[in-house]
Amino acid sequence: MAGRITLSQPSNGFRAGFDSVLLGAAVRAGTADLLDLGAGVGTAGLVALALERAQHAVLVERHAETLALARENVVANGFAERAEVLALDILAPGSVRNATGLKANHFETVIANPPFFEAGQGTLAPEASRADARHMAQGGLEAWVRCAAGCAAGGGEVIIVYPAQGLTSLLAALTPRFGAIALLPISPRAGQPATRILVRGTKGSRAPLTLLAGRALHGESGRGFAPEFDAIFRGEAALDW
Repeated sequence: MAGRITLSQPSNGFRAGFDSVLLGAAVRAGTADLLDLGAGVGTAGLVALALERAQHAVLVERHAETLALARENVVANGFAERAEVLALDILAPGSVRNATGLKANHFETVIANPPFFEAGQGTLAPEASRADARHMAQGGLEAWVRCAAGCAAGGGEVIIVYPAQGLTSLLAALTPRFGAIALLPISPRAGQPATRILVRGTKGSRAPLTLLAGRALHGESGRGFAPEFDAIFRGEAALDW
């Protein structure tokens, strides 16, 4: 998001990448109240605010150092009046979430970039914030989606970015709670398998699933981004899908 937001990030912990930028850019224009679950340093929520896709955002993070950086980034980017940061483990019971100030059945849009691996998968990172961002307990994805459903207003949306190989588990968690699910596959280059999936669903909807045409991050050769994504990463455009 060159020129739109600046981010302080941990020197050794998890550092936000293109997933977080795409997630923030994928928020529907005109969103009043946005919730970013597991917000890290605040990248996705701040992108949505900077692009004027959302009017107000609540960022939820449990890791103390990362939480402090998120609060710093909110102020540094001039969003102190439009964003708040809550110290909370989203896997905590609903009573704890309510006591912390996280409203139930309230948010027009809930976004999340859940950890990629469940227990026993991948290699556990030695640094705490990186490990939190990459790994979750067994059944954790179901708990993330359940929290998103509890926080979304009736008819509200959830948007999740996730590795393509995890799509089966993600859909299993989403479909009892959300309908009108739209899947946007994202591949490194045209003709290659998708490595990321953006998923959007509407709470309480019974509309069928839509598989959208895939999009490629890069051109046929070189390291540069395709024009659509280059504009997003430069802070010049949102992701319309």
